[in-house]
Amino acid sequence: MLNENIKAIRKSKGLSQEELALKLNVVRQTISKWEQGLSVPDSDLLIALSKALETPVSTLLGETVAESETDSVKAICEKLEIINLQFAQQKEQRRKVLHWLFLLLCAGIAGVTAFFAAVSSPYFGWDYRDPELAVAGVAFHALEWFFIRLAPIAFTAAAAGAWMTRKK
Repeated sequence: MLNENIKAIRKSKGLSQEELALKLNVVRQTISKWEQGLSVPDSDLLIALSKALETPVSTLLGETVAESETDSVKAICEKLEIINLQFAQQKEQRRKVLHWLFLLLCAGIAGVTAFFAAVSSPYFGWDYRDPELAVAGVAFHALEWFFIRLAPIAFTAAAAGAWMTRKK
């Protein structure tokens, strides 16, 4: 794919991301995003990239067939459109997964809170002369104490995350 080809050709030419970025008048992070597959260069930058790497655009895009100049630009546009569509689908899928994870976290926090409310600190009635019950009581109390203090913060953060990842 495009990202792997950019990285392989850049390394085979002995260029760092910084050096390639200077040749293209972009920042190093842009090259990194292209190589990680997080974004793609537009058609102008793709042509400049092919010149900087001294490689045909068709090779960058994974093709080996030589085409005429106008067909080449049209093919580049079509391939970039397909790649952008794939990135958009991946981004939407990540958004959905994050949204449901935030909702599950909210439900989990609410469930544990309901559990603690239902059991109503049962360790208060335990006989602490037994060392095993004393350790269990202290552990249960510590768990409950930390949870009650951290749950509102975690619930608020998870609710905010669910709100921010909702479908707009």
